[in-house]
This record gives sequence, C-alpha cells and structure tokens, in this order.
Amino acid sequence: MASAMESEEQARNRFQSELEFVQCLANPNYLNFLAQRGYLREKPFVNYLKYLLYWKDPEYAKYLKYPQSLHMLELLQYEHFRKELVNAQCAKFIDEQQLLHWQHYSRKRTRLQQALAEQQQHSNATAK
Repeated sequence: MASAMESEEQARNRFQSELEFVQCLANPNYLNFLAQRGYLREKPFVNYLKYLLYWKDPEYAKYLKYPQSLHMLELLQYEHFRKELVNAQCAKFIDEQQLLHWQHYSRKRTRLQQALAEQQQHSNATAK
C-alpha cells in the first residue's frame, strides 16, 4: 500500500503505525474515546477507516494479534455503529461480549486439548 515516493523506512514506520492503530480498534473503550471526541464524525477520519480495510487481506491480517480488531474495523464503516459508540454503555456491552467470547473459546479449546490428549494416550496404550 506504499506510494512510489515512500522510502523503505517510511513504509516500515507507516506499516507499524497502522498495525498498532488497527489493533487499538479491538478496544471498545478506545472506540468510545474516539466517538466522544468527535473523531468518528469527521469525514477524513472515516475515509482513513475505509482505507484501513486492506488489513482484512490475509497478507496483512496475519500480523494482527487481536483479530477482533478487523470486526470492529468493519463495523466502523457503518455510521449508525459510529454514532452508538458515543454511549459508554455500548462500549461496555461490546467489552463484555468480547470477554464472554474469549471465555467460551478458552473453555472449548481446553476441552478439545484434553480430549485429544486422552485419545493419544488411548492410542499409545493400544499400540503397545
């Protein structure tokens, strides 16, 4: 996504800055901060959010630590969502839903790992 006039160092700095910013979008409290300060109503900022959609490409998405940031980036394309984020209760709800999702995912993953370990133990015991 670099322009032809951009040096390698500038491209690297821009990549890192945009990566950090996109990952910040996973934080509903930060989104609430942006909304309350009026950034989400400014056309240049909304255009910037649209520009950042290139992070959905697997070539770039693989660098993200917080994949939910892509979902938030997608939702930020909608004016209604941007308006709702001014409300702290909206940010709190999103935060709670992310936590519940993470807890469910963690429990499910633990159960799957335990089942796999038991299956491997059973396979090793029958192979002997």
